[in-house]
Amino acid sequence: MAIELHGRRALVTGGASGIGRACAVRLAAAGATVVVADRDAEAAKRVAAEVGGTAVAVDLTDLDAVDALDLDVDVLVNNAGLQHVAPVHEFPVDRFATILALMLEAPFRLARGALPHMYARGWGRVVNVSSVHGLRASAFKSAYVTAKHGLEGLSKVIALEGAEHGVTSNCVNPAYVRTPLVENQIGDQARAHGLGEDEVVEQVMLAPVAVKRLIEPEEVAEAVAWLCSPAAASVTGTSLVMDGGWSAH
Repeated sequence: MAIELHGRRALVTGGASGIGRACAVRLAAAGATVVVADRDAEAAKRVAAEVGGTAVAVDLTDLDAVDALDLDVDVLVNNAGLQHVAPVHEFPVDRFATILALMLEAPFRLARGALPHMYARGWGRVVNVSSVHGLRASAFKSAYVTAKHGLEGLSKVIALEGAEHGVTSNCVNPAYVRTPLVENQIGDQARAHGLGEDEVVEQVMLAPVAVKRLIEPEEVAEAVAWLCSPAAASVTGTSLVMDGGWSAH
């Protein structure tokens, strides 16, 4: 079945680059009007211009700013994220709080604001870009793993509450994707594991997976778009795992 989103308004957080940008492009191709939300105002404007949408400059760790957003949308893609690599006993407490605010409380507040509009129309899609780390843990990533595990739970609750209103809520769970977030952590991973940067991708990032390559952002965007399609109308409260076989172990 075709993915037809004409007349629908979609909000993509972290939409200026990586997975978010790919989602904005794919949803626009399906006919949606896309709101590109990102703290990088200029990059958000460029993507919005590319997809014929609008840009919103927002720091999602500023929860008052999150509450002030126009959340009259049909599709909410919670994608924005960041990473910090350090052992628990050395993890900066302010960094832990920032990651949870961005990757867990902001998605809650965005959904809280968007759901009444979706309920009023009897249709909505909440897609949370989670991670294999929403299902598995890795050393040195306590904040990221905690946030993604929490996002999985939030997504399931929204699925249960939204079902009678025509709203679905799901997670997409990729392993390492070729994005700035992944590229920027290679140095941190090298220091944490005592490896050279050229060894990190092979020995750390791709070690647990059967498919020995990074995932492309467009692959994740295609899964996000499918979850908005008529074929996925009964898919809710679940996690679409695209981890290259990581969780098959």
